[in-house]
Amino acid sequence: MNSRAGSFLWNFRQFSTLVPTSRTMRLYPLGFSRLKIVYSNWNPRNLLLSDFGNGVQSSIRYLFQDALIFKSGDNFQTKGIGTETVLTVDRLLCPRRLSFDSKHSLDPDDGLKKITFHQKASNEDVLTKETKPTPVNYKKLSQECSSLSDVLDTFSEGPVFPSSNYFSAMWIIAKRMSDDQKYVEKQLMFNHPAFNQLCEQVMRESKIMHYDHLLFSLHAMVKLGIPQNTLLVQTLLRVVQERINECDEKCLSVLSTVLEAMEPCKNVDVLRAGLRILVDQQVWKIERVFTLQAVIRCVGKDAPIALKRKLEMKALRELDRFSDLNSQHMFEALAAMNYRSIILLDECSKMVIGNIHGCPFKVLINILQSCRDLQYHNLDLFKGIADYVATTIDIWKLKQVLFLLILFENLGFRHTDLMDLFMKKVIADPASLNMKSIIRILHVYSSLNHFYKCQTSEFQEVMATSLTGYLRHISSENLLNAVCSFCLMNHFPMALINPLLQKDIINELLMSADERNAHKLRILAACLKLDISCHNAVDLAPPPLPSTALYPNVKVADALSSLLGEGYFSKNRQLPHNYHIDFEVRMDINRSQVLPFSDVVTSAADTQRVAVLCVPRSAYCLDLAHPRGFLAMKMRHLKVMGFHVILVRNWEVERLEMQDVVTLLKTKLYSAEAFLTADVNLQSTC
Repeated sequence: MNSRAGSFLWNFRQFSTLVPTSRTMRLYPLGFSRLKIVYSNWNPRNLLLSDFGNGVQSSIRYLFQDALIFKSGDNFQTKGIGTETVLTVDRLLCPRRLSFDSKHSLDPDDGLKKITFHQKASNEDVLTKETKPTPVNYKKLSQECSSLSDVLDTFSEGPVFPSSNYFSAMWIIAKRMSDDQKYVEKQLMFNHPAFNQLCEQVMRESKIMHYDHLLFSLHAMVKLGIPQNTLLVQTLLRVVQERINECDEKCLSVLSTVLEAMEPCKNVDVLRAGLRILVDQQVWKIERVFTLQAVIRCVGKDAPIALKRKLEMKALRELDRFSDLNSQHMFEALAAMNYRSIILLDECSKMVIGNIHGCPFKVLINILQSCRDLQYHNLDLFKGIADYVATTIDIWKLKQVLFLLILFENLGFRHTDLMDLFMKKVIADPASLNMKSIIRILHVYSSLNHFYKCQTSEFQEVMATSLTGYLRHISSENLLNAVCSFCLMNHFPMALINPLLQKDIINELLMSADERNAHKLRILAACLKLDISCHNAVDLAPPPLPSTALYPNVKVADALSSLLGEGYFSKNRQLPHNYHIDFEVRMDINRSQVLPFSDVVTSAADTQRVAVLCVPRSAYCLDLAHPRGFLAMKMRHLKVMGFHVILVRNWEVERLEMQDVVTLLKTKLYSAEAFLTADVNLQSTC
């Protein structure tokens, strides 16, 4: 009993030294979520515990937490308390627990005449006629204040619990500002004399304020740009971890949003792991679709696959409740979790297509970026977006349409109407494009192998002329990228090509660690030699391709053996200009008869060389009907070298039976006129 009384007495004496004797202090019990402190003639700077001695801070903080009620006379003194003092003890959030008998007296030699402990205070013990501070309303505060400094000034005039609302108000005000104004206001906020006091106050109140207030304040701090490695942010992260079991659905949504905006660190990783456990237990209790999508974005790409599937099932159950906004945001949420749910994406795609009109540009960009990240290819969705942009192209800026075209190119999608309209706008106003835009436009059109009737030549000339004006400012790599795009489009502006043929420029490009530069130089050399017979191409001399093991399509090889017999075709043919073909077949000029490779051909004019190329899906646009830029250029060059080109689609061959593959190759090898007699000719050669 003596040790308990001594513990209380020590706390009491430390507390008594902190309050001036000329003032009256009235303390009321602190609830779990609300602080009730009434001062008479108080100074706000004396309210902060940071002004107390370091050795007293923790004890005073715990002493304030639902522990004590003091009633005093005119003066609060350390000795000679003549009135009765009543204490009510609550165990909640009081690490320094005080437990006493219902009635107990201490030795009067210690300076205290009598202390009586009651379980419940009488009406006479409750102070009357007091003025209780009204909790600060962050929405009202954000309306009354016009800057972040105004909020801090209000705090310094009279801090009111909970202090987290001051940060929430500052974030609401900051959202209304421009980027430049926001930057200036943040600097003023950091330099404000009350800012450090507010941070300290929030850290003290973090264990007793409402959990949602704690999360909202952390969210505001992150958005206001307070560094993540500060003691303030890390302290709040630790408290959020300790109190995570208090998380309801609203808090779950806020916590997910906060973690999504934060960089990985030890406390963030631990908190994210705790959130995953919490979500795994409570996923079926989530009622709001918005909260579900926030959680999906937050759990991360490395979340357990079982948790991802559980979240997918929950989302599928809530499909009937999806709004247009929910369906649009589902793409970004799944991409953040790196989980491709085809069923969910298909259903959301239908909703997006049905409500595409009026869809903001940023949402369209997010949808396409998510589809790219998830490798989700939905022709109907892409066509719906492209049709909408093509119909309303007059309300879009050129840069916005270009951004969409770049994403379409990443997805391999070619929308002819939109690309034709964009080409017309570029021809009409080339001055609106800068150097980077020109290079990107060339890349998109060359990669997708898009041409528009008679305007293609005019478009190419406009692009070449516009880029020539930037020759003094363009880097060697950007110039090579642009010229390579022109080569794929079978257009050769020598004003741009000649600077690249200088030896110092070539050496600079080859000295870089980027292997793509050497590949593009090979393309340039092949085009200069085969397309325009430029003698300077000999001086280019790009390094040869590294030797790699090539494995032709086994099913196609077996089908050719069955159709033609051994010795009538060749595998893995390496050709000049770094070109490779899977199979070569030699036929007569009418492509009605196959010639054996062992025969010596007396006249090349009597022989037709056939190149069989086994191509993957990636060599075509998304519709699988239009070859992309590099394949189109390769076909063009093979024809220049005297080949008839046959394309065999790998994904189609894999689905066919062997006999069907033989029939397919037979149809492609022989000409239409000779097809009916191909069987007879084939027998005569065997």
